[in-house]
Amino acid sequence: MPTFLLISRHAPEDCPIFNAKTKKMQLAAFDKMKGWEKKYKLKIVACSVPNEHLSVMICEGSFEDMMKVSMEPEMLALNAFSTTEVKQALNMEESMRMVRGK
Repeated sequence: MPTFLLISRHAPEDCPIFNAKTKKMQLAAFDKMKGWEKKYKLKIVACSVPNEHLSVMICEGSFEDMMKVSMEPEMLALNAFSTTEVKQALNMEESMRMVRGK
């Protein structure tokens, strides 16, 4: 199953910890995440590095479904105050197959 990393950064003044407007948007997205997993047949793990104003969302599933999640209104709202990179990654099993040449 393909794995994607959505790596997002925001400015310190937009940090949801201190900014009421972005906090509301962040919480709205978190509240929807489990529903998106079911709706789009994705496995989503969200991580945060608060002192670096960095968030990483790991999605396992199809590219099309991952893109559908990124187009949800709550996700689009988050992109109003952050920049996001999307990278396709290999899980550990896929990486080991590549290293072993199998």
